[in-house]
Amino acid sequence: MTNKNITFGGKPVTLKGTQVKIGDKAENFKALKQDLSEFDFYNETEGKIKVISVVPSIDTGVCSLQTQRFNEESTKLSDDVFIVTISVDLPFAQKRFCGAEGIENIKVVSDHKDLDFGDKYGFTIEEFRLLSRGVLVINKDNKIEYVEYLDEVTNHPNYDKALEEIKKLI
Repeated sequence: MTNKNITFGGKPVTLKGTQVKIGDKAENFKALKQDLSEFDFYNETEGKIKVISVVPSIDTGVCSLQTQRFNEESTKLSDDVFIVTISVDLPFAQKRFCGAEGIENIKVVSDHKDLDFGDKYGFTIEEFRLLSRGVLVINKDNKIEYVEYLDEVTNHPNYDKALEEIKKLI
């Protein structure tokens, strides 16, 4: 199912699942941590303002910069904010990347195994089995307050708008 016109490198792609919108309840999802243990979204983020930074692969320029930007911004935010970057990269690659880039302030998890997040939130690119790019801001009660699905996957998200929405909830 195509939810909206998304392109990857200028070529149309198909997103699986149903895209979420502001006001929706954020569904729980499972992913893999870098040590291969389970990341349970609800359990890990209970009582927190949640930011989900969605990237296709941390080993590409824009994804790397997006992950670094949220890692840096997290130091300027309240301890009530939990930021997670999710991609379909293998947990081993994520661990290597985080070590090399000093990513210590946010959680980086893998949707590689089941695409649980990607399918539930409408971010799975059917043609490549990658996640599209976007950002979600979710309040402490798991209600979606902000969502951005980028029209062109290789573009940067609107960092300033996402940060503005986060700060409204603090």
